[in-house]
Amino acid sequence: MDALGNLVRFLLLPGQAHDMKGVAPLIKGVSFDALLADKAFDADWLLQDLDRRGATAVIPPEANRRIQRDYDVEVYKWRHLVENYFAKIKEFRGIATRYDKTDCSYAACWNLVAALIASR
Repeated sequence: MDALGNLVRFLLLPGQAHDMKGVAPLIKGVSFDALLADKAFDADWLLQDLDRRGATAVIPPEANRRIQRDYDVEVYKWRHLVENYFAKIKEFRGIATRYDKTDCSYAACWNLVAALIASR
């Protein structure tokens, strides 16, 4: 659970798997107003799913799209905060190299590191 009492999902993928494979299981059954993601997540099936849900896709279109769609550039800038937080977490070598063998112990390390960062 996060600080607001929301259930936080954690899904580990093999190191060689693209993050796109983990999107569908993570957002299944979760309601949200917008999804902020980078160009790698500019997939038609995801955009259609977000549209069906009534969620806004704040995902810049890939450069090779024939029809470039609009996205909220100002909202997309907030993604920078998330990226910076992940950079802080990856300062801890065990997280960056994933020493833990099980997802449970890896998630515990994330929580410990998050607490350490918050206490700085």
